[in-house]
Amino acid sequence: MWKIGLYSKAHSRVPALNNRLSAFAASRFRRGYHEDVVYGYRVPKKFEYPDYSPEQLKNRQRQAALVCLVEAFRSTGHRATDLDPLKLQKTPTIPELDPARYGLTSSDEQFNLDGILAVGPNQESKTATMAQIHQMLVDTYCGHVAFEFEHIPDTAEKRWFADYVELTSKDNGLDTNKQRRALELLARSETFDNFMQKKFGQVKRYGLEGAESAIVALDELFSLCSQSGITEAVLGMPHRGRLNILIDLLKYPPRALFHKLQGNAEFPETLPASGDVISHISSSPKLNYGGKDDLNVTMLHNPSHLEAVNPVVSGYGRAKQMYLYDKNTDPSCALGDRLIGIQIHGDAAFTGQGVIMETLGLSNLPHFSLGGTVHIIINNQIGYTTPATNARSTLYTSDVGKLVNAPIIHVNGDYPEEVARAMRIAFGYRKLFRKDVIIDLITFRRWGHNELDEPSFTQPQMYNIIRGRKSVPHKYEQKLVATSKDYTPQADHLKGKWSGLVMSTQAVSQLDTGVAKQVLREVGEKSVLVDQAFKVHPRLAKHHIQPRLKHLAEGTSIDWATAESLAFGSLLKEGYNIRLCGQDVGRGTFSQRHAMFVCQETEKVYVPLNNIGAKQGKLEVANSNLSELAVLGFEYGVSIQSPNILPIWEAQFGDFNNTAQVIIDTYVSSGEAKWLRQSGLVMLLPHGYDGAGPEHSSSRIERFLQLCNIPMDMSDASVVQNPNMHVAIPTTPAQIFHLLRRQMKRNYRKPLVVAGPKTLLRLAAAKSTLDDMAPGTSFKPVIPDTLSKACDKVERIIFVAGKHYYDLAAAYGQHAAEVRDRIAIVRIEEICPFPRKEIQDELARFPNAQEYVWCQEETMNAGVISFVQPRLESIIPTNSRLRYIGRPPLAAPVTGISKVFKAEHAEILSKAFLF
Repeated sequence: MWKIGLYSKAHSRVPALNNRLSAFAASRFRRGYHEDVVYGYRVPKKFEYPDYSPEQLKNRQRQAALVCLVEAFRSTGHRATDLDPLKLQKTPTIPELDPARYGLTSSDEQFNLDGILAVGPNQESKTATMAQIHQMLVDTYCGHVAFEFEHIPDTAEKRWFADYVELTSKDNGLDTNKQRRALELLARSETFDNFMQKKFGQVKRYGLEGAESAIVALDELFSLCSQSGITEAVLGMPHRGRLNILIDLLKYPPRALFHKLQGNAEFPETLPASGDVISHISSSPKLNYGGKDDLNVTMLHNPSHLEAVNPVVSGYGRAKQMYLYDKNTDPSCALGDRLIGIQIHGDAAFTGQGVIMETLGLSNLPHFSLGGTVHIIINNQIGYTTPATNARSTLYTSDVGKLVNAPIIHVNGDYPEEVARAMRIAFGYRKLFRKDVIIDLITFRRWGHNELDEPSFTQPQMYNIIRGRKSVPHKYEQKLVATSKDYTPQADHLKGKWSGLVMSTQAVSQLDTGVAKQVLREVGEKSVLVDQAFKVHPRLAKHHIQPRLKHLAEGTSIDWATAESLAFGSLLKEGYNIRLCGQDVGRGTFSQRHAMFVCQETEKVYVPLNNIGAKQGKLEVANSNLSELAVLGFEYGVSIQSPNILPIWEAQFGDFNNTAQVIIDTYVSSGEAKWLRQSGLVMLLPHGYDGAGPEHSSSRIERFLQLCNIPMDMSDASVVQNPNMHVAIPTTPAQIFHLLRRQMKRNYRKPLVVAGPKTLLRLAAAKSTLDDMAPGTSFKPVIPDTLSKACDKVERIIFVAGKHYYDLAAAYGQHAAEVRDRIAIVRIEEICPFPRKEIQDELARFPNAQEYVWCQEETMNAGVISFVQPRLESIIPTNSRLRYIGRPPLAAPVTGISKVFKAEHAEILSKAFLF
């Protein structure tokens, strides 16, 4: 019998045709785009694995039949494994695993295994009989752990995985101390669940019963991280088993849980937090597993929307990595060395929720990668009441992971030591290759979807088996019982990097965010400055660089892209970091931004704003994949990790936020209220009706306003507005300059939603001056009327937001003086918080006004009319009503018939000036 060991040295030195072919296959359709040293572009270090030696290749050729048998076990052995704890799934007979299929009929025949199976370095260990080989293959690939890795295109990864699995097949895993530790964790988890069921039987707690081995897997992973020098772990998980993990692994105080279960708040009553249910709470402890440093585990809050936390984990982890990377002076620190992402999933959700695919799609991208995330699927073999046959079209729930060629390890949850071994293999792969890996932990759910649910209505056979199973007895229930009578909730926000900030008590819309003009000219010039050897596209040189330099010198005609660059550059100069993310954000959807230049000869990338000065912050230009849900979730994760980053997500068109609605509802708009987590995320949403049809016209700004929490009655001046987020529709470049700077200059963070421009990007009338951005200037929530010559003659005040103002202003100039004198046009630039005082100041300018109009290009069931109408009517003169001028209600955002569109537009402008 052979001795398990390592490969011989002779094995390692031959250039490999198949390695070259696999590398070609892996990159064949992934042409490198701008692969250069730009800030934030980080890829994992490459791990090289030796190829077969000439002698091993010859041995494989001589024993081709044995090679076929071994490859059959590696590729299809998982189908013959014992994975189901309930024994509901019958193990099929797999013909490919029969040696006779390949002519291997003699059980006593000796074979040289060198280069075929992972064997020891000694010559005598390289031979075995057919019977020994077959038994070893069955034990390795058809036990309680199964492996899928043959789908990986990289040959080196496949060979490493096979070798590692085969070399450790006799590893029983846990020594006596770890066995005690595993037993203790299992006992504590079950005792906790039993206690909760007895004392809080009417609470939906989503216990871990049936899947207790998940806690062993997580404990093993934490231990491996600690021993490998990882100091940060970012964890996201759904509700099932969350309380068990919080209590048993993450040091969440039982008193705090019982305090919450008794109907109390999890935060001090003095804080403005609405709180959340127990299955969404979190903890961020420091754990000591015997490593050089403690392991800081951050479990993020999650909503009930399945898997929505996954991209948030990735974004939070990425921001933390960049912080550690910028702080660490060790050049050898590679992606994934200090931080690991951990995502726990449900089986039905993993195969059914699109956010899984979107988040996986980010995993190997250079501006999004964490250097490998460990995924654990707690596979209950059922989704609510839906069995797998109705829940997925694939053999396994984990098959989705093959999207990114992730190796998959299936393991029977009834065997904790095998679960721990599966985790060691997964961690070993992630440690070397810095890619995602998936553990499919096959378990069962002792109760229904929750403890109040009756599962036998729909799964009687399954639950007859479950109820007949015995669990391990545990006797220390009383150790979990702690009094909660004197418990005082503690808040864990505004600590560490956030310690200099405060909880906002009142909106700050106007703040001096101006910058000295010489600084603006400096950063503006450097925003387009490149080395002479760098070949910029000639059209950019003529139509982007030269005009910008000219207008900066003159201090006039500052366009939108320039004002944005001035905001970025001035913030970078002050030491803030900026992450600009979205589809094509480097260039900009409308070819307006050009935050990065691409050399026309080499395709190297240059980001001019990263070369302002020695102590500046950094701008990360992250052109994303075609995802909105995962990418917005990722950027939200970035935003809650540090207040010193300005995270910006720009939609290619405003309505692209539709597919990210879950993140907007559960995180962006409500994360601070539920969990006291501030976010300075900026959402730039191009908005405006320009005759292009229903799609890509509206940013659906009305949906964001519906999520805002400010009062509807503005008549009482003492009412304080403290909105959950700001919503603005700026109409000048200076306004976006001040909005972006305001995000970082306030002593708190709030999300900012901007219905941004499309046609205004190059509209001659929509320009600003450097004086508009100089010291003493700020964002204007309302831009007063500038067209009226005699305020006392004004009879009608038209309120408007966005680019429609310029259409009204152009039409205004076409009317006779007697009409113009009777009309004032007031721009509302910030919709939430509602600019009550500024509007009242404008109303006071026109004492004889008798009619108040809201005019918009959107339909009546869209835009901002439903938000502003009750608020405006509460502050305009008594008995006055706000008149609406705009398109009628429509199921689509706007008509797709150009003649109808133009007629509607003309009618709106006509009504605005008709007396």
